[in-house]
Amino acid sequence: MSSSQKPAGYDIDLGNECSRNAYAWSKKTFANRAGKPGEAAQDLDGGFANEIRFGNARLGISSDGIGTKIEVAERVGKFDTLGYDLVAMTADDLIVGGFVPTNLSNIIDVNTLDYEVIDEMMRGLHDACNFAEVAITGGEIAELGNRIGGWPGAKMNFNWCSTAIGSLHPSLERPLSGAGVKPGQAVVALRSPSFRSNGFSLARRTLQNLFGDNWHSAPYDGLDATPHGSAGHTWGEVLLAPSLIYSPGVARVLDAGLPLHAAAHITGGGIADNFKRVLKNGVGAELTNLFEPLPAMQKLTELAGITPADAYLYWNMGNGMLLVTDEAQAEAVAAHLQAQGYEAQVAGRITAEPGIRLKVGAGELSYA
Repeated sequence: MSSSQKPAGYDIDLGNECSRNAYAWSKKTFANRAGKPGEAAQDLDGGFANEIRFGNARLGISSDGIGTKIEVAERVGKFDTLGYDLVAMTADDLIVGGFVPTNLSNIIDVNTLDYEVIDEMMRGLHDACNFAEVAITGGEIAELGNRIGGWPGAKMNFNWCSTAIGSLHPSLERPLSGAGVKPGQAVVALRSPSFRSNGFSLARRTLQNLFGDNWHSAPYDGLDATPHGSAGHTWGEVLLAPSLIYSPGVARVLDAGLPLHAAAHITGGGIADNFKRVLKNGVGAELTNLFEPLPAMQKLTELAGITPADAYLYWNMGNGMLLVTDEAQAEAVAAHLQAQGYEAQVAGRITAEPGIRLKVGAGELSYA
């Protein structure tokens, strides 16, 4: 196990290997719908969404959950922001393939029901879907007793997952797989104002070791702490900050006729693991103007005693999505996103040499 795998208590490489194996079994079922409604595409290997075809209609489908961020909500006792995380994990996986999210189905597995918690969760999901212009068209609540665990002090322990579908943007002839990425193209980064919904195992373990069982109540004194900032005044509030949903902004970039050749949703595995999924044809990337890590991420890196290289594998480090566009249009893409309220900037370029190289405040980092 490498040093990048030990701090969080899980093995990134093993997770990728299991995912590849699971997808290999899944692909063995594609023949069941070959030439029929629901036929699966074969050219989106490595992503978290896939294309299914119904005649001329080309749809994308993606499934995901919130993960262990749920425990933060249980500890803080606030549940109306988790819907943004749930929508972001699936909607943003769709839009990076060029699919505009349209519908979402969700399932809540609980140990025992609490009406107020469910109401708060669904109100937040309603708000998030309104932001993403998505309709909630399916769902289930399942009571599973002691099969579901979590923080003992919570009103209700639960797990929350969703599946979303979307339609291929009409400006695209095929999904954004990265097949058209070439050296000399530009990379635009969108800032993430939170941890989103990844890397919480490492964050929780670090804070538990430092502050004990009630780490969520420990004061947070980062540069962005309230009242002068928006992060929160406890570590629990900082980690609970909701995910920003990028899909509406990226869809409007396509609406404007601006070119996109690939996109990457920066989740678990960070920039290196997620961006390399769309860097095909042997190309690489040099990113010299990324957004700075959030103060809380910088602080957790120091508290966890991990290297910057590992931090950029576990957390988004302030960059939630990367878009590949033509160099001549990069500033226009960034400006279009900024006009919609997103923080976006040209972050680097595609190189003929493979590998991802980051030039950040902590130094120069390289990933094969």
